[in-house]
Amino acid sequence: MSANPSEPPFDELLEQLKSALPEPLFATVSKKFLALQYAELKIQVLEERLRLRRIQIYGPGSEKLTNEQLELLELEPGVSTAEVQAESAREPVPVRPAEKRVRQHPGRQALPAELPRVERVIACTAEQCVCGGCGRETTVIGYEESEQLDVEPAKYFVVVTKREKRACKSCEERGVQAAPLPPRIIEKSLVSDRVVIDTVVSKYADHCPLYRQSAMLERDSGVELSRQTLDGWVMRVGEFLVPLAEALRQELLRGSYLQADETPVGVQMHDGNGSNHLAYLWQYGRPHGAVVFDFRMGRGREGPKRFLGNFDGLLQSDGYAVYDSVGGPKMVHAACWSHSRRKFVEAVKLHPQDAEAVGIVRLIDELFAIDAEAHTLALWPKLTRFLEYPELELSNNLAENSMRPVALGHKNWIHIGSEQAGPKVAAILSVVETCRRLNIPVREYLAAVLPGLAETPIHRLLQLTPIAWASQNR
Repeated sequence: MSANPSEPPFDELLEQLKSALPEPLFATVSKKFLALQYAELKIQVLEERLRLRRIQIYGPGSEKLTNEQLELLELEPGVSTAEVQAESAREPVPVRPAEKRVRQHPGRQALPAELPRVERVIACTAEQCVCGGCGRETTVIGYEESEQLDVEPAKYFVVVTKREKRACKSCEERGVQAAPLPPRIIEKSLVSDRVVIDTVVSKYADHCPLYRQSAMLERDSGVELSRQTLDGWVMRVGEFLVPLAEALRQELLRGSYLQADETPVGVQMHDGNGSNHLAYLWQYGRPHGAVVFDFRMGRGREGPKRFLGNFDGLLQSDGYAVYDSVGGPKMVHAACWSHSRRKFVEAVKLHPQDAEAVGIVRLIDELFAIDAEAHTLALWPKLTRFLEYPELELSNNLAENSMRPVALGHKNWIHIGSEQAGPKVAAILSVVETCRRLNIPVREYLAAVLPGLAETPIHRLLQLTPIAWASQNR
């Protein structure tokens, strides 16, 4: 096999050697050449297997990374999926000849205009306030401005609520009246709504586990609150959001196009064995719209069947068979080109660099080509749906991107605490991910809808979904 395109093909090289060497020596050299070629092919196969293994570890986004980048990831402990995604999204740097390589300054990055500005004026020195020529006082004619991003560390304080009490001195029998308390997320809780919301967002948007939050709270405020206490807040919020997630589901099903995906998640079973059950979070969403997670203890058809009901629109998925017999009679199934592409990438494990590759390599390529084609042909009607429906995306990558909180959660909060907690976690993820997709400030949204949500009539929940709330507050 020729590693260098300028070298002659293998068969041609053997012919040249055959005419130049005695028969016994040529036979020995020929065996060595075949052994070397086999070794190169074996190395190529092993390198491809290693690459596929690394891609499985670091996620689909790592497909774009070179073998050298993947190797560097293994040398750096604690690499997150988000970091891999960010690295893979970088534009490739064009290679230029050394003598023409010019380092250009990328320019100063502008800070977001919506961030509040705090001005700090630096006065000139006493010497600068006096003209060095005539000795008169100089005049301020303007300012040299620059901007830097700054931060204030979290500051904990105690809110003392004083409710006014009133009574009539002339009518003591009428008793005392106190100002009503505004609704709170958790009545009589030691902490404010903002602390509860920050705990939920830190766990499910920033992927910070509760035991770590508990330690940070004690370190920064001196207040010792156990992980179990924080978990109680989170589960209470999840309980309130379950009906809201159902309203989000109804909102989704009124549309004409959904993307679906599913991912495994461990559930702690309290059966004395200490083992986790492999459950699934199913995710349904509209591109650039709402997202709803649905918790199920299995990966069977019952989950999507119940969620979708009689949905008659477009359903785009990765081709998983359970989606084929769910939904209404008019539902149109569409496949994902990205998933199809990955099958080709996995199939073409060997790619000879010259046209004169040995017969075994050609046979393997043909087998992989047949396998790849037979995958494609089975999904061809679904892969061509986008030609009939302009709204249909070529892939359901947006659905996969919405699974990132769960993927990152695997490395942080590890598992769901119980089967009963599953729907509550799914409801929180639904709201957090919908807010992220729609660029809605999740803390502001939760602060607006959570207090008093438990007493909200069901028919009003559709007015409180992130989309409805954003339309009323923008």
